[in-house]
Amino acid sequence: MDPELLALAQGGVGTGGLQTWIQENVVPLVLLGIAVILLWIGGRGDNAGVARRSVGLIIGLVALGIAVSGNGPQIGSFLASLLTG
Repeated sequence: MDPELLALAQGGVGTGGLQTWIQENVVPLVLLGIAVILLWIGGRGDNAGVARRSVGLIIGLVALGIAVSGNGPQIGSFLASLLTG
């Protein structure tokens, strides 16, 4: 076998590269698209529509941040402690 191929195979297979690429490229493009759409809707004079959509977007971005950071269990424990004391 080729020694380069063996060295590559020993590194293992993971999704870290794909996750990093999505965080660095896809997420900013989606956020830019959302901002452009909100500015376009606001330019038409539908400020109430922009406010309504912005609240949903903030909730979605918080969920995305929790999912990407990997801190879901800690945040869940914190929120549960707020209710249970």
